[in-house]
Formats: sequence, C-alpha cells, structure tokens
Amino acid sequence: MDIFFYLLVLSVLGVNSQVIQFTKDIAQDEAPKFTEMYFDQFVDHFNFKSHGSATYKQRFLITEQYMKEGGPIFFYAGNEGPIEGFQKASGFLTEHAPKFGALVVFAEHRYYGKSLPLGDKSFMVDNLGLLTIEQALADYAYLLKYLRSKYCSKPCPVIAFGGSYGGQLAAYLRFKYPDLIAGSLSASAPIYWISGLGDPHGFFRSVTDQFAKSSQMCVNLIKQAFSETQKMADQGKYADISSSFHTCKQVNSSTLDHLYKWVRNAFTSIAMVNYPYPSDLLGPMPGHPVDVACSKMTSASNVVTGLANAAGVFYNATAVTCYNIFEDFVDCADPTGCGLGDTSTAWDYQACTEINLPQGSTGKTDMFPLLPLTPEMRAEYCQKKYGVTPRVDWLDVQFWGANISSASNIIFSNGDLDPWGPGGVHTSPAPSLVALEVIGGAHHLDLRSSNPKDPQSVIDVRNQEANIIMQWITDFYER
Repeated sequence: MDIFFYLLVLSVLGVNSQVIQFTKDIAQDEAPKFTEMYFDQFVDHFNFKSHGSATYKQRFLITEQYMKEGGPIFFYAGNEGPIEGFQKASGFLTEHAPKFGALVVFAEHRYYGKSLPLGDKSFMVDNLGLLTIEQALADYAYLLKYLRSKYCSKPCPVIAFGGSYGGQLAAYLRFKYPDLIAGSLSASAPIYWISGLGDPHGFFRSVTDQFAKSSQMCVNLIKQAFSETQKMADQGKYADISSSFHTCKQVNSSTLDHLYKWVRNAFTSIAMVNYPYPSDLLGPMPGHPVDVACSKMTSASNVVTGLANAAGVFYNATAVTCYNIFEDFVDCADPTGCGLGDTSTAWDYQACTEINLPQGSTGKTDMFPLLPLTPEMRAEYCQKKYGVTPRVDWLDVQFWGANISSASNIIFSNGDLDPWGPGGVHTSPAPSLVALEVIGGAHHLDLRSSNPKDPQSVIDVRNQEANIIMQWITDFYER
C-alpha cells in the first residue's frame, strides 16, 4: 500500500496516523444522539405481483454526530427485536465513529419493533411469508442505496456490523452485496450451526461447558438437582417441587418438563450474557452471572433449592413473589424458548422456515434432562402452527454453508465463554476472512461499549477489528 495515500485517507477523515494505535480511551465526550427515521421500503422485493409497488415504513436510528466528509457509513444490521436494544448493546460503533468520521445507522429488521410490512395484519399466518432473511437483506440494500446518495457526496465505504443473528446478517450482506458493503464485522454469529452443519446437540453441550469452566462441581450439582427433582415427581411430591421452585401454579406430571425447560432457559441465558460486569441485554443480570449461579448451587441447603436459586439469578431480577413459568418460558421452535408477543412470533416463524436452531438436550452430553426437539417434532409443530415445514438445507444452499472461502473482508469474532461460539467461524478460510477469539468473552462482548472490567483480550480484539476496518476503508479509496 502507498503510505502517502494511507496518510491522505487519514487526513480526509480528520485523524492522524495514530488511529492504528486504538486504545481503551476512545469514548467520545458526548453520548450518541440518535434520531428515529423511517424509509419507504418495498413490502415484497421478489414477487412483483403479490404486493406490486406497495411500501412500508422501515425504522432506522441514525446519528450524524461524528460524520466527516469522506468518512464511512457504519451500518448495524438489526436482528430479532426492536432496534433500540441493539443500539444500546453495540457501543463499539459509536466509540469508534469519531476516529473514522463515520455516519452511524442502526436499521430495524422487518417484522420486529415498528417495522411491520403489513401493519397490524403483519402477523396473520398468511402474511408471515414476507419474513425471510432474503427480504431483510434486500431491505438493508435499498436503505443503504438511499443513505449513500443522501449523505455521501461521492462513493463512500459501508462497514456492516452485527451480533448473533445480526452478525449472521452482516456476513450475508457482504456475501450478497459486495458492491455496497466494503467489509463486515460478524460478532458471535453461529453461521455453521444455523446452516444445519455440525453437532445438532452442540449448543446445550456448550452451555454445560461454560458452567464447567466456572466449576465442575456446579455442573455435577445441577445434574444431581434435576435427578432429585425427578425422584420427587416419581413419588408424586409435586406440591414440594412447586414450593421449592416458587411457581405460581402447582406443577404436575404434564407440566414437569416445562419446568425443566424453564430452568434450562435460565442457564442458557446466564451463559450467553456471562459478562464481567452487570448488564441488561436479556434482563438485569449481575457481573459474572455463571459464577453467581454456581455459588447459589454450592451454598444451598439442598440441591433442589440450589437449582431454583440458580435459575432465579435470571428470573428474579425484579424480586417476584412467584414464577409464572408459562409466561417466562414459552415452548416454540427454538428450544431456548420464546416469550410472548409479536417479536416472539416472528422469531418462532423464522425458526420454522430458514433458520436451523439446536435440537433438545440429551441428558448425556449436557447437564440437562432429556428434553428432545427432533427435526420431526419441530416440523410437526411448525406445520400445526404456521402451515410450513423447516427447510433445513436452505441456508447451506443460499448462503454457502461452510464453503465461504470465496468471500472477503469479513471479521468473524467469537468469545470462548459464549455457548454459541462453537457454531461459528474459528479458523480463517481465506486471507481476508479473519477469525478472532475473545478470551474471557461471552456473547458478542466485543461489540459492547468499553468497560473498566473488560478483559485485556477484548480490548486487543477491538483494536484489531478497528485496524482491519481502517484497512478496508483505505483499500476502498485506493481502488
């Protein structure tokens, strides 16, 4: 690379060459100020007859606060929920935007938040067919065309970001629209598992492994607690089980498995947000919640009480008097559970169509009871609820599966404390596909705002990511 041109790019962006020496002390003086905006988006990008030229209002959050002439667009590909939640959980973009002179945009995924293609009729079963990854990516492409024409006086680079499902979308944007996306940071995206590749029971094994890193004794006690609870059920002691777990309604033989899934969901969520500081991504949680849950297990008077107390680390943030296990956890096509409302319906439908989510726990390769969710069980559920059958090989065809070596300019980051981590990219299949490991990092920790309790590894990974992104921007202007 011509070093003069590199310095020229840095000069255009209003920064000096030390931008390549990113440090923790990077946060801007003012908190980011986002404006809520709406873009007229096509209801259906691919069937010209189904809805013709009808449009809907796609929501996005935008800040020009850090934008400088010649700077890039930092574009977050929204995932399965209202966009403001992902904006709050992705401080990496706004912390680095001043150094890059970036326009920062968080785009909301169709069928989530306020971005409803058919308004209050969007969730009628016959209208859910417009909810696909392909439609969402096309939404983002049209929105980016608009943003580039409005905010860039000449062609400017777009860097896509996303965490988890959003990280999957960020990678797919680079696959599908390399003319629009100069590079993507795909954080904690289990793109292999989601494509139906690898161990279908690997997720709950991975959750177990995360707890074992805290304490193997904790894992042993959790297994023992489930066994003791089952013995109580076999003796008909459902009142005692309900009392131990503080359920609002008494558990019985037909709802015992639901209680088990409710507990399993708590441990799954705790493992995902095992950050070194308090967080509220999935609800208010303490720092190092896996350690906190394990301390509940080891300090309890008996293992069943310990299991209930450990689950309460996730569910008892608001000091509830009893647990409504049927509202806290809703059975669906996702074995990690769905909640209530339209957002849960949307994700459930996606799990019934394109997205391959884990099968159930085995009781052997993990610390949970045997709670199966076979492909046949999922297909039966999806047919009954939505009239669709999951197409388990579709993402392997449409978005390349494991054969991604022909792609370029994507960072795949994964934390070694993230239960989704084993389903992602851990080796670099091509020179410009970079796999980064965050030691001591849970689910997309690197996308979150800097924190004094961050492990050094995430600081180092963020520096690497920022340097790679700068290289992409330099290459864009050099071409």
